Amino acid sequence: MTSVIFMGTPYFSVPVLQRIIADGYEVKAVVTQPDRPVGRKKVLTPPPVKSEALNHDLKVIQPEKLSGSDELKEIIALEADLIITAAFGQLLPKELLDAPKLGCINVHASLLPELRGGAPIHHAIIRGYEKTGITIMYMAEKLDAGDIISQREVGITDEDHVGSLHNKLSETGADLLSETLPLLIDGKADRTEQNHEQATYAWNIKREEEKIDWNRPGREVFNQIRGLYPWPTAYTTFRDKPLKIQQAKLSTGSGAPGEIIGVDGEGLLIATADAEAVLVTELQPSGKKKMAAADFMRGSNIQVGEKVQYE
Repeated sequence: MTSVIFMGTPYFSVPVLQRIIADGYEVKAVVTQPDRPVGRKKVLTPPPVKSEALNHDLKVIQPEKLSGSDELKEIIALEADLIITAAFGQLLPKELLDAPKLGCINVHASLLPELRGGAPIHHAIIRGYEKTGITIMYMAEKLDAGDIISQREVGITDEDHVGSLHNKLSETGADLLSETLPLLIDGKADRTEQNHEQATYAWNIKREEEKIDWNRPGREVFNQIRGLYPWPTAYTTFRDKPLKIQQAKLSTGSGAPGEIIGVDGEGLLIATADAEAVLVTELQPSGKKKMAAADFMRGSNIQVGEKVQYE
């Protein structure tokens, strides 16, 4: 039986771990990030992968930093045949990359060499891609630069947001890994070097990237909103207070960028830099829970001609 060490942290990784277990591989350990404080009350919370591992009585290792750590020595000493990572959150040191006889492979949520980095799902939507996918790849010292073993495309529609695309890609990753592992173990898997000149990057989202500039085309604003939902969420400012924009639709209408040009039962219609306006359907005022835009309008006496700010 092939033995593996699985390394992952967020919900994206959970279906991948579940499939490895269901397929009958010997999981010698699960490596994940340390427990972190979550929420306003800073409750110490385990990563989703840890919770799943404990459900199966698997050994859990949680290094703050792998390189030079006692945990690194512990992982190598387990002498697993293969290391599988999926959104682990740390680069693997060369000492670990060289340890397993079958190597270290990664389940990455893009069609490499496009969108290397920690936020490929967000950036695929924000940049208006019509498709993305999963890549199973051998790991290298450079970020997401290893040879490709297998890939599978996943389409992106206007109805998709980060949450829905995340779920599609997570399940696709589990499926593709399940199909790829037997070929890899039997020495029959493909190995294709990436075209590094075509590499693009999807760095983690910065706070300034969450603020909506209404002085941009409607399609770009719409992609930004759904490319940040449900986390970390795009925002604007209305009546001098932050206003998170949770969900929206692309519509039509003209006005000054950021001007509210329509108020009805479906939501707030806000003008952009072109004839494609954005219909905000769900939002979250400062200090309150998220709500339907129609409910917000009824309680705030919003008038056509008011503006949301983008300066």
